[in-house]
Amino acid sequence: MSKYADQRRDYTMGGLSDEDLCTSPFDLFERWMDQAVEAELADPTAMALSTIDAEGRPWQRLVLLKGFSADGFVFYTNYGSEKADAISNEPRVSLLFPWNELERQVIVGGRAEKMGAAESAAYFLSRPKESQLAAWASRQSRPISSKSLLERAFDDVKTKFASGEIPIPDFWGGYRVVPERIEFWQGGAHRMHDRYRYTLADDGGWLRGRLQP
Repeated sequence: MSKYADQRRDYTMGGLSDEDLCTSPFDLFERWMDQAVEAELADPTAMALSTIDAEGRPWQRLVLLKGFSADGFVFYTNYGSEKADAISNEPRVSLLFPWNELERQVIVGGRAEKMGAAESAAYFLSRPKESQLAAWASRQSRPISSKSLLERAFDDVKTKFASGEIPIPDFWGGYRVVPERIEFWQGGAHRMHDRYRYTLADDGGWLRGRLQP
């Protein structure tokens, strides 16, 4: 037997019932996100983004949520990255918010769409200068032989853009994941977890129902 087989604990922090739900999943998501922030989780906006590449291989990585509304969930990246390549091939993606400390997770399934240049530019200009420079310095997901080469590239762009505003790279911008289903999971005692899934209806409203754990 694996030495990890007995690693388990019971979930006792609370439950999720019909009375706790909202008509819109975005309202419930905002409530849970606010609670994750108030609980001072290390990275409450971190979410696992799952994509499928041109060869049908799934991959995941953590990215940071930078905004959400009834239109969807927003993140930013290099448009030459592996995640962007995968999205261009298969725009259907999944997001997972792993709020383990609160015994919660939220799973989002939908389509990733490129955001407009103006909206991406507004966010880029709000970033710290070092983050702006890093976007220019890194050819994201491309091989590099040493960290020193990456640091040299950073120093080069820092010198290049030493004065004035740093221009917005044309290879960088945002995606909005437009959801088709959103699931809320709350851990429960004796593995009797609470799961509710919202599914987008043809009329634009949301249907919801409880799932067995």
